[in-house]
Amino acid sequence: MNRRPDEIRASSILPARRHDVQLHTGDGLTLVGELALPARRDPLGTLVTLHPLPTHGGFMDSHVFKKAAFRLPAQADLAVLRFNLRGVTSPRGTSQGSFDTAVSERFDVAAAIELAEFHEEPELVNRWLVGWSFGTDLALMYGNDPSVAGAILLSPPLRFAGPEHLAAWAESGKPLVALVPEHDDYLRPDEAGERFAVVPQAEVVAVAGAKHLWVGESYVRRVHEEIVARVNPEALPLARTWPAAEQQHEPSPAQRLSPAAAPSLTRHHLP
Repeated sequence: MNRRPDEIRASSILPARRHDVQLHTGDGLTLVGELALPARRDPLGTLVTLHPLPTHGGFMDSHVFKKAAFRLPAQADLAVLRFNLRGVTSPRGTSQGSFDTAVSERFDVAAAIELAEFHEEPELVNRWLVGWSFGTDLALMYGNDPSVAGAILLSPPLRFAGPEHLAAWAESGKPLVALVPEHDDYLRPDEAGERFAVVPQAEVVAVAGAKHLWVGESYVRRVHEEIVARVNPEALPLARTWPAAEQQHEPSPAQRLSPAAAPSLTRHHLP
């Protein structure tokens, strides 16, 4: 199949200002991450992402979040903060500490919210938490902060978060959106609707055909569209093309065996 050279593909990396960041937790750890910003303007919204379960391969580069950082600063004028929870390693580096089964991770969530809240030049406005799987539990348990506008939950298992956390979100009145795959391994749409019913403002979006890991470019795009619909709806519909000369491309698995294949992204380091 012939593709247009300007088509946004699964491997596309669109223009952005990318900064390596460190997050400092209340219990004395340093976490590593990246902040991606629109290339030519201040962001109109901010995504603070919380990745899936580290013991099952979750990290800041989990594909839906990595592609959000690669695309949404350009497509939707959003800032995207990704970071490794305690004890997690990615090509960006290793965060200090060790996995603590959603207990000490409360400090990690607080550090991410704090970085977003107090960031200057540019200010990170309209801050939303976006959790995926384990990250949704962290968002529900620890993310109901005055500086957070709302939360978007991808494949929420409701494994660690309890009724008291849902009750707190209900009382807050803040938007809570759960994107639930039809074929999820842990919580499917009908049960999700029942369990989130205690949060009057909660919106459960059933995604036909999808599975827990959102594998497939059509599902990644659907997730990104649902996120943007809440955080900056004026950016919809998301662009499907971008000038070819401004795109870079992530190497294929075979190309990754060659260090020379990695795209040279402009990065800045922030303390």
